[in-house]
Amino acid sequence: MTEWSFFVIIMSIIAPVVQRIEYGFSKPKMEVRFFPGAHFDKLSAGKSYGGRSSMVEHLSVAEVVAGSSPVGHPMELVEKFIVAMFIVLMVPIVGALYFSLQVNQQVALQTGSMFGASLSNSVLPILPENKLAEESDIVEVDFSKKLQNPPEIIKAIYLTSWSAGSSKYVNGYLESILKNTEINAVVIDIKDYTGYVSYLSQVPEVVKYKTSKNIITDLSGLIKKLHEKNIYVIARLSVFEDPAFARARPELAVYDSSLPWPLVAREKLWKDNNGLYWLDPSSKEVQDYNIAIAKDALSRGFDEINFDYIRFPSDGKTKNMAFPYWDGITPRHLVMRNFFERIRQELPDAKLSVDLFGQSTISYDDLGIGQIIEDSFEYFDYVCPMVYPSHYATNFLSFKNPALYPYDVVKYSMDTALQRENNYFKLKELTVVDESENKEKSKEIKAKIRPWLQDFNMGAVYTTEMVKEQITATKDALGENYAGYLMWNPSNVYKQGALAKE
Repeated sequence: MTEWSFFVIIMSIIAPVVQRIEYGFSKPKMEVRFFPGAHFDKLSAGKSYGGRSSMVEHLSVAEVVAGSSPVGHPMELVEKFIVAMFIVLMVPIVGALYFSLQVNQQVALQTGSMFGASLSNSVLPILPENKLAEESDIVEVDFSKKLQNPPEIIKAIYLTSWSAGSSKYVNGYLESILKNTEINAVVIDIKDYTGYVSYLSQVPEVVKYKTSKNIITDLSGLIKKLHEKNIYVIARLSVFEDPAFARARPELAVYDSSLPWPLVAREKLWKDNNGLYWLDPSSKEVQDYNIAIAKDALSRGFDEINFDYIRFPSDGKTKNMAFPYWDGITPRHLVMRNFFERIRQELPDAKLSVDLFGQSTISYDDLGIGQIIEDSFEYFDYVCPMVYPSHYATNFLSFKNPALYPYDVVKYSMDTALQRENNYFKLKELTVVDESENKEKSKEIKAKIRPWLQDFNMGAVYTTEMVKEQITATKDALGENYAGYLMWNPSNVYKQGALAKE
C-alpha cells in the first residue's frame, strides 16, 4: 500500500467527523449544498478540503420545500466530547495501521504475528536487492599500508575510539606504555556499542544513513605513527549490537514481540539490559554492511579486523525477541558459521579475528547466542575467547568466586580450547576421502587461540599479580601454540607492572 492510497482511506474516515465538528449534527430540516470550485464570499460558510474550494450554503426549507424551518443546531457538549474522543482514539489506530502495513510488513509476514499464522519462506515478499555488496566491492585493500614485519606473538591493549582520537592520550600515556612494556599491538574501536563508525567512513550505507562520527580525526596519521614504532594495529568492529544502524533501518533489527504496534518503528525494537538495539544476524544486508566497513578499515591500513558482538543477543528479556529474517528454525550457531564463511570469502587475504564468550571454551552448546568455538576454527586467523574470570559462574571449578582465581580459570579454559581445536582438525582429517580434498585441505586456515584477558575490577579488585597470572596461564596452557593476548580495560588504563618486558 502506498502512502497516497493510505492517506485517501484515512481521510475518507476522518472527513465526515471534521464536517460534524464544523456544522453540528444536522436535524432533518436542513439542507447542505456543495459547490465545487465556487468562490467564497462573506455570506457563505466556505471551507477548503484537500486544496479544493467548496462553498457550503445553508438554506432554509422555505427556499426548497414550503413550510420548512431554518437549518441545523449547534453541537451539544456531549456530542463534542464523543467526537473528540473519536479523534483521540483514531491517532494511535492510524499510526498502528501505517506501521504494520508500510514499515513492518516483512516482519509480520515472516512471523505471522499479526495474523496468528506461520508463513513459509516460499510466500514471503521479494525485497528489493540491496546494492551495498556491489558498491563495497570497489574498496580495494592496499596491503602496502600494513605493517610489513608484524610480530609473531601479539601482545595488545584495547583503546576506545576516544582514546585513539586523543593526541594527549596517544602522545602521553600510550607512548609510555609502548616504551616501557612488552605491548606491541593495539586494538582500536572502529564501531563500538553505539553503532557509529569512529571516523569519516566512505562506505555508501554509512554515508547515506549518517552512521559515522569523526572521533578519530586523523586515522591515517595515527596508523602511520604506530606502524613507525612497529606496532600492530587491530580494528575492533562491534557487529550485531548496533543501535545506530538499527535506528536508521528498524526493519533489519530485532524487535520486541510483547509491545503493541507503535507510531514509530524504532519504538518497537527490542532492547537489551543496557538499552541497546540489535540487528538480525540472519539479514544478508546487515552482514554486507559490516563486511563493507571491515573492507574500508583494511583499505586504510589496519593490520587486522577483530569482529566482536558477532552473535545473537543476550542479557535482556530474550523471550520477547523476534526477528525479521531469522526463521527461528535454523540453529543459531549455523547462522553464525555461515556468516563466518561469508566473511572469509569476502576478505580472503586479510588477517581476521573473532571474539567469543569465554564459556564457549568449555561449553558444547551455543550458549543461546550461536557461538560454538569449533565453528570459528577454519575461518579466522585468531579465535579470541573472552576468558575474564569475573564472567564465570559461581562454583565454576568449585570456586565460589572464580574472579579470585585468575590463573586456574584461564588455564583450564585455554587447555580445553586447544584440545577442542586439535580434536576438530583430527576429525576433519579422517573425513578426507580423496586426493582433491587433500589439495583443498592444504589451503585451509587453522586459527590460533589468542584470548582476551582481564585488567579491570569485577568480582574482585584486580592487582598487578592477578593480571600477570592470566598471561602466565595462557602461556602454560598453549605452549608452542602461544600467540599472545589482548588485554581489556574499558578505561584504557593498564597495570604496566603486569606488562613489563621480560
